[in-house]
Amino acid sequence: MNQQAYEAGRLAYQNSDWLGAVTQLSGALAPGEANGEACHLLGNAYMKLGQFDAAARAYEGALADAAYGKRGALQCNRGRALLAASRPQDAAQALTDAVADADYATPYKAYMALGAAYEQLGDVRKAGMAYRSAAIDEANPAPSVALSSLGSCFMRLGRAVDAVEAYRTALDFTTPLESQNKIWCDLGLAYVAANRMSEAVDAFAHATADGTYQLSPEAQASYDAARKAMAALAERRPSETDALLAAAGYGTYDPLDPTGESGELMPSPEDTGFFSVTEEDLMAADKKERKVRRKHRHTGLKVFIAILVVLLLAVGAGVFAYVRGYGWPTQETVAERLFGAKADGVDIAEYMVAGTSDVTLQEVSDVLPTDATVTINACDRSMSESTVHLTATLSAGGEMDYTITMRRDGVGWKVADVTPEYRSQDLSGTTSTN
Repeated sequence: MNQQAYEAGRLAYQNSDWLGAVTQLSGALAPGEANGEACHLLGNAYMKLGQFDAAARAYEGALADAAYGKRGALQCNRGRALLAASRPQDAAQALTDAVADADYATPYKAYMALGAAYEQLGDVRKAGMAYRSAAIDEANPAPSVALSSLGSCFMRLGRAVDAVEAYRTALDFTTPLESQNKIWCDLGLAYVAANRMSEAVDAFAHATADGTYQLSPEAQASYDAARKAMAALAERRPSETDALLAAAGYGTYDPLDPTGESGELMPSPEDTGFFSVTEEDLMAADKKERKVRRKHRHTGLKVFIAILVVLLLAVGAGVFAYVRGYGWPTQETVAERLFGAKADGVDIAEYMVAGTSDVTLQEVSDVLPTDATVTINACDRSMSESTVHLTATLSAGGEMDYTITMRRDGVGWKVADVTPEYRSQDLSGTTSTN
C-alpha cells in the first residue's frame, strides 16, 4: 500500500474533502489489495459523494481483510449503500449478515435499514419485525423512530389496535428535543381506523396544537370525519330531563297548556269592538264577566285537582316502572344502538357504563359484528341490573347469540359486558391471519 497516499487520503477525509479522500485512498491501494481501514474510509467517502455502488464495492473490499474485523458495521454500511442504490434484495442479505455478528455493538442501525429494505421489497410483515427489533435494542438512543415505523407497518397490515399501542409507546420515548406532532397525527389516523373517534379527535388536536404542523389531506379528512362522528353522537343523546319525563309517563304533555289548545293571552281591540261600545254595554259586559269568573274559579279548582291527581298517578307509575327495571332508553334500545354504532363505525363508549377501561372497550368492540341484523329474544329486568339476550344475523350468513349485561344509569341503562355465544355461526368460510 502507498503509505503517503493513504495518509493524504486520511487527512482529506478528516477535512471533509470527500473527493480528495477518494482520489488519494484509491491511489493508495494496489490492484487486488485488501486493506480494511483504507477501504472503510473509501466507502464512507463514496457515500458522502452519493456514489452508492462504488461505496458498496469499497465496503466489500474492507470485508475481505479478515484481520480488520468490524464485520457487523461494514455489512451494515454495505447494506445501506445497496439500499440507496435501489438494490433492496442485496441490501437485505447484507443487513441480515450485519445483525448476525454477535460483536456488533449497534445492531439497531442495521435493523432500521433492514426494515426499509423489506418495505421496498413489499414485505411489510418482515419490515415490522425488523423495526420491532430496532425498538427493543438497548443500545438504541431513540426508539421512538423505530416504534413509529412499526406503527406504520401495523396500519398497512390492518392491525389498527396494535398501531395505536406502537404510536403511544413512541410518544413515551420521544426526547424533549423531538417533535411529537407527526406521531400524534399518525396516532389519530390509527384511532380512526380502530373506530375510537373521541380519542382520534384528541390526538389530531395535539398534533396541531402549536400551529407548526400541517395535516396531510388524508389526515385532515380523518380529523373532520372524527369530529363529525362525535357531533352526531352528541345530537342523538337525549337530555336527562326528557328521559326522566318519558320514564314517568308524561310523553308530550305540556303542563303550561293542559288542554292542548293555545291562544293569545290578550285579544286585539280591533277584534272586540272595544272603541265602539256604549257605557251601558260595558256595565252589562262587566256584570256578565264577574259571573263567568266565579264559574271559572270553581272549574279551575276542579281542573287543578284533576291534573294534580294525574301527575301523582304518573309519578307513582314511573317509580313502579323504575323498580321493575324499566327505564329510558330501554335495555332493548340500548342493545340495538350498541350494535348500530359498531356498524356505523362510531365510538361505542357512550353506550358503556362510566369508567369502562380502554381495554374493555376494545374487547367489546372486537366481538361485535360490523354488519348484522339484531333480533331481541328476551330481557331479564331488575331495578339495578338487566340482561338482554339477542341474535345477530350476519350479512355473510349465519347467526350469533349474544348476552348483554347492563347496569342502571340514571333512568336509563348502560352496557357492562357483551358475551358472544356463537350458537350457529357458519365457520366454514372463515380465515385467520397472523
